[in-house]
Amino acid sequence: MNQIAFPSRTLWAFALAAALAACTAEKNPNAPPAPPATPDAGTPPAQPPPDPNKTAADATFDQGQQIFRTDTFGDEQFWTDTIHLEQAIGGCPTCGIPAGVDPTTALAVGLKVDAAALPASVVQGIQNKTISLTDPKTTVALLGLNAVIGIKATPNAAGTGVTRLGITCAICHSTVDNSFAPGIGKRLDGWPNRDLNVGAIVSLAPNLQPVAALLGVDVPTLKQVLGTWGPGKFDAEVFMDGKPFNPAPSPAGILPASNAPGATLIPAAFGLRGVNLHTYTGWGSITQWNAFVAVLEMHGVGNYTDARLDDTTKFPIAAANKLGHTNVPPAQDQVSSKLGPLEFYQLALEPPAAATGSFDAAAATRGQALFNGNAAKCATCHVPPLFTDAGWNMHTGAEIGIDEFQASRSPDSKYRTTPLRGVFARANQFVTNPAAKGRYYHDGRFATLNDVVAHYNNTMALALSPAEQSDLVEYLKSL
Repeated sequence: MNQIAFPSRTLWAFALAAALAACTAEKNPNAPPAPPATPDAGTPPAQPPPDPNKTAADATFDQGQQIFRTDTFGDEQFWTDTIHLEQAIGGCPTCGIPAGVDPTTALAVGLKVDAAALPASVVQGIQNKTISLTDPKTTVALLGLNAVIGIKATPNAAGTGVTRLGITCAICHSTVDNSFAPGIGKRLDGWPNRDLNVGAIVSLAPNLQPVAALLGVDVPTLKQVLGTWGPGKFDAEVFMDGKPFNPAPSPAGILPASNAPGATLIPAAFGLRGVNLHTYTGWGSITQWNAFVAVLEMHGVGNYTDARLDDTTKFPIAAANKLGHTNVPPAQDQVSSKLGPLEFYQLALEPPAAATGSFDAAAATRGQALFNGNAAKCATCHVPPLFTDAGWNMHTGAEIGIDEFQASRSPDSKYRTTPLRGVFARANQFVTNPAAKGRYYHDGRFATLNDVVAHYNNTMALALSPAEQSDLVEYLKSL
């Protein structure tokens, strides 16, 4: 009996111990949870929650893109309410502009049309010529479709003109790929519009007297100055210093030897990540320059504070008009809240890759060795992969072998080392006006990259052979 009962008592003891252990574990808050069941092979693993920073970045990018493309910052107060540029669109017989602006004329002065904004019926009408490109009403219709890049306008009820007009960042810093027709195609943000004749467009405004009064000249003189800018150029500093001409550009290159127009080439807004200062003469950060342009050049409604503009010697017009102390009440400010997203979007814009067949690959490889080495010394300032100085990227005119005129118009009185990525593409690839192709340096004084390399070869006494100079050019074209 004892031999038979012993196992039963042993089993009972084990069962009781197991039950107590299970009970203790169930009540123990420090006990680890049971391992999860292995999911079926067809069940996807649970996804981690979205990164809030990436979510915010995506939203900021989208917001910045919208601002870049469509926000006027309230500048209709100037373009419509002050100089009345909107009257030129449909025609204004009483102000000397009877015909209006047809699409052919608009394209000729460098305005671009976003093909993605065109309905199929309009595309078909342009192709079969049932929609006229010589009728100003077509321009009004395109503006109503928000198809003209960089211009926001409200057509009148009759479709014969516009009642309100403003401009956006994209008017100067976007172009198209000409995939539909010259000047009509896919939008390319960040590209400088080197076809855009800003001076010719502004000259159409019926009331330029306020601008002339700011500069202390009469309207005919103002129009003469605007007429010297030509395609792809703009003079932001003339409204600060009143100096429309460079008295003696050196070396002159393709510019006149004296009294050359002071306007500079519209710069690219892509490839700016990691670049310290912005504009050809390093006025400041992207945000600083965006605020400067939005308030003082586009004439949007916002705040701009810059005590540097109080310098009566360097900036007599800005100082006299207190442009560095432009203030509006917070409720009216249409600029400040948009500067962050706008900069974020611009920093995201990639420079273009060199177009297939646009350079000699073997020569570019040889040119790269020259660029980075002691023979050409280019990388001393144009440090890869930024292709600008990795620190304080400012230099005197004497350092780069040119005059000081444009540098003297900036607060720092120096030139910034221009980033080189896309340097050949931005000057050539989608430019439709043959006269606007090429042109290098801030004012386009060198017609080709060959001229730029030859200039440095002479200025720096590099003693590069013609073949080496050619290889260096091919490398620059590949960037």
